[in-house]
Amino acid sequence: MEDVSTPVLVVGGGLVGLSAAVFLTWQGQRPLLIERHPGTSPHPRARGVNVRAMELYRQVGLEERIRATESGRALAGNSGIVRMESLAGRQAPGFSRDYLESGAEEVSPTGWTLCEQDELEPLLRERAEESGADLRFGHELGSHNQDADGVTATVRRRDTGEQYTVRADYMVVADGAGSPVRGRLGITRGGHGVLARYLNIHFRADLTELLGERRFVMAYVRNAEVTAGLLPVNNTDRWLLHVPLSPEEAERRDSWGEERCEAAVRAAVGVAGLPVKILGAQPWEAAGLVAAAFRRGRLFLAGDSAHVMPPTGAFGSGTGIQDAHNLAWKLAMVLRGEAGAELLDTYESERIPVARATVRQAVLRSLDRPGRDEPVPEGAILPDHVVALEYRYPVAGAAPEDVLAPEGGGGRPGTRAPHLWLERGGERISTLDLYDGRGMVLVAGPRGQRWCEAAARLSPPPTAHRIGAHGLTDPSGRWAGAHGVPSDGAVLVRPDGFVLARCTGGDAPEAALAEALSALPGHRAAAAPAAESTTGSRRPE
Repeated sequence: MEDVSTPVLVVGGGLVGLSAAVFLTWQGQRPLLIERHPGTSPHPRARGVNVRAMELYRQVGLEERIRATESGRALAGNSGIVRMESLAGRQAPGFSRDYLESGAEEVSPTGWTLCEQDELEPLLRERAEESGADLRFGHELGSHNQDADGVTATVRRRDTGEQYTVRADYMVVADGAGSPVRGRLGITRGGHGVLARYLNIHFRADLTELLGERRFVMAYVRNAEVTAGLLPVNNTDRWLLHVPLSPEEAERRDSWGEERCEAAVRAAVGVAGLPVKILGAQPWEAAGLVAAAFRRGRLFLAGDSAHVMPPTGAFGSGTGIQDAHNLAWKLAMVLRGEAGAELLDTYESERIPVARATVRQAVLRSLDRPGRDEPVPEGAILPDHVVALEYRYPVAGAAPEDVLAPEGGGGRPGTRAPHLWLERGGERISTLDLYDGRGMVLVAGPRGQRWCEAAARLSPPPTAHRIGAHGLTDPSGRWAGAHGVPSDGAVLVRPDGFVLARCTGGDAPEAALAEALSALPGHRAAAAPAAESTTGSRRPE
């Protein structure tokens, strides 16, 4: 095969690698992705797409396509964790905690959804390919090395053994929890470690009549024959069963054959003669670990290669998706010449503290589940929406005292910009819809015209919006207060929807904006010639 060059080589074609490809193409880049397996995952595995991940997929136009998948439609009304002797047997009081309540309804235009990994990955693959990404399944990374100008990788096509060389400016490593690349780089991991080992049994059996009108996310099953977690895939004939494994069973992959899997399913369902078809069985570990570094030069770890966490809270894949998005817009700005390479330093300084805080929350939730006897400090577990949405990034290089902000962002720099419902041309939109993910955005209050005019004189100019101009209205009148600025102020927002600066007062708005942009390491902004200041979609309002 011919040698190739690419701006970004993505290693790994799971949820995070495919998301990275989607986000990079959204930025106008054409990445090359390689995945050693011949196709996307045939196993449901991860299925909870949390609210922040859904916001990012909404930004690139995927929200409705995700909700339209079979599992997205079938499980849209499922909620809660229940306990039972078996599906056909006695149901015990449910498992309830205050932190399980979503709480995101008022703070986000979207919400978390249940979409099985074997449906989400093909959707992402299709979107990445139609947007120009070069995706190569069945291609495996061999060696790699980097120099001052880029990364050189040797890739092998697994079905023919052919090898070729890829030259990339940067490499995104999304090759899973056992990341071979992380191992070669000598990057260690630390944290709580392994909490438990499980076998994930994917099976087909028509349980419609037994299920009845019940619609749960997960059922803890405990009887004399089996202790397991039962999870619906479509509420009818596709299900998952999570069975705990002893350390010895985890080592011996042949200890669970098809007959034993069928017996466990029948015991969990409570019907001895139940017709069952085993579709697959995969062992996995519930662990809490974070890599000591997310970067080595031009190589960046994302997703499970950077951090692993138990599935409690559905934070694992969502955190990896956020990694991919954070990295994609920064790589794109550097590749376009809009920022220097020092911008890429912020990937590690921003994402490592968030990963550590999120892993801790997932571990605490796991310890708080039925059957665990480890104490959890009172008040240590924060609500799901706080963990997913209300984390803070360092401002001007100074790490915040608390990464998670239970009191909400309030428009403060380093926090996700608040969601409010606005109207534009008679259509209801979220403030988050103003941030297209491709560049800096300035949103000004009704009397903030001067900030829009100043933004137009920067090069490149941020996209500028003003409340009350060009059909954009604030029916609730809450925009200024929610962002902590007066009606003649503005907020400067990064491509990922995080506030870079609040703009208030002052006699030199152009200088103030340039100073605010300079707080983002490596960002290049300068005054533009007057003839260029009002062109294109970035015309001030």
